[in-house]
Amino acid sequence: MDTEHLIRTFVEYYEEQGHRPITGSTLLPPPGDPVLFTTSGMHPLTPYLEGRPHPSGRRLVNVQRCLRTTDLDEVGDSTHLTVFQMLGTWSLGDYEGRQSLDWGYRLLTEGLGIDPGLLHATVFGGDEQVGPDTDSLRLWRERGVPVERTVEDNWWSNGPVGPCGPDSEIFLWTGDTPPPPHSTPTRDDRWVEVWNHVMMRHRRLDDGTLVPLPQRNVDTGLGVERLASLLQGASSVFECDVFEPWRRLVPALWPLQEPSQRLVCDHLRSAVVIIGDGVRPAPTGRGYVLRRLVRRVLTVLWRDDPSRGLGDLPCEPLSHTLDHFRQVGGPEPVRRLLLEEEHGFRRLLERGRKVLARPRFRGPLGEEDFRYLHDTHGLPRDLVTSLREG
Repeated sequence: MDTEHLIRTFVEYYEEQGHRPITGSTLLPPPGDPVLFTTSGMHPLTPYLEGRPHPSGRRLVNVQRCLRTTDLDEVGDSTHLTVFQMLGTWSLGDYEGRQSLDWGYRLLTEGLGIDPGLLHATVFGGDEQVGPDTDSLRLWRERGVPVERTVEDNWWSNGPVGPCGPDSEIFLWTGDTPPPPHSTPTRDDRWVEVWNHVMMRHRRLDDGTLVPLPQRNVDTGLGVERLASLLQGASSVFECDVFEPWRRLVPALWPLQEPSQRLVCDHLRSAVVIIGDGVRPAPTGRGYVLRRLVRRVLTVLWRDDPSRGLGDLPCEPLSHTLDHFRQVGGPEPVRRLLLEEEHGFRRLLERGRKVLARPRFRGPLGEEDFRYLHDTHGLPRDLVTSLREG
């Protein structure tokens, strides 16, 4: 099943259950949201989770593209991406978690054809503030799905304060042999999380206490590329259909070890999507996230061969990515922006090497040195550290 078919199947299934599709495409959060980029499907819906009526009703479904820089160091493994798509459903004070999990189970097994014997679930086991999630536990036992009770692993929040609640996560077995009898998601990483159902019922205050939200919500999120790779029998998210042109063209262009190859493909693809959403490189904010991704790519490419450049990259993967994310504009403006950023980074590296060669900076650097290098010479801390290590 290709990615587009998976998205269509998901949305149509929930429309049959009375959910209304809502727009949720751009990486840029709504005005007033303090985060730089949308990191989950619930970001734009926070006011409605807190009780404001949604114009489309109480049952919603969408496809939201997300960006997470907290996972940058994990990019290169089999499951993590910087930019990805999240399929989401919401009950805004309507049905409860048990109903959500039952629909999820039926979609996975009947709609997508996943063997029920390859599923495992986890549920919230309770702590000193909130009791165990017995409804989810009972549902999974009735369906014959093995279930593990945890505490920290099954409590979802979007930060230290704000909406939160217990969740139940659904895992899919990826091993070559059937799951061992006593294997569980917290003890065996061959279980890969594919879908999280959050019972969003609480608000955490500054002092850590929990108060009830005005309504009992359910918020679910399913990573498109992760599930698509598993349904396609791929060994990683980088082997699924959305990476086809990157996987076909980049290794021949720039021979690299597998983790570095994945990082280059991920970060360039993410940069294309960020640019497609209207962000431009800058020294701060969203523009610096874009700049950092491009510089990480160039650092990897130049480590073995300084003559490598983004001008070598064909337009096909750029066009494919823009089309997949339904972004307007062709690849040439994106390509031009990447080349300008590459040129600026080369100049910055040359200047940085000269500055750091001065006697003042040959020993250990303190905070005052880092501030001076940034404010006077435009050298960010991470670049200074990288140059000294190199």
